[in-house]
Amino acid sequence: MITCYITYEIHPDKLEAFEVYAKAWIPLVERFGGTHHGYFLPHESANDLAVALFSFPSLAAYEDYRAKSFEDADCLAAFRFAWENGIVRRYDRTFLRPVLEGDIAPLKAAMA
Repeated sequence: MITCYITYEIHPDKLEAFEVYAKAWIPLVERFGGTHHGYFLPHESANDLAVALFSFPSLAAYEDYRAKSFEDADCLAAFRFAWENGIVRRYDRTFLRPVLEGDIAPLKAAMA
């Protein structure tokens, strides 16, 4: 599994429009087999930073989603909404491998 961690530099005066954009992408990612972990919008922090996290079973599955998103009418509408409203100044993607299960036994063994 891979998790895509996206940081967005957004226009601070267009936070409501960015939230519309964010809410549209949650079901779109899931439509293509991903698991969306949500968007995180500015609160008590920088007013131009937002984050999104979503996972796919593999990098190949993510790449398939990306390719299909450029052909899907709803995804294209979301891209167009962001562009026409000038809500995203830039974004950066990072791919991470999640650790989702805990196990204290190796730690105890190493300390013995």
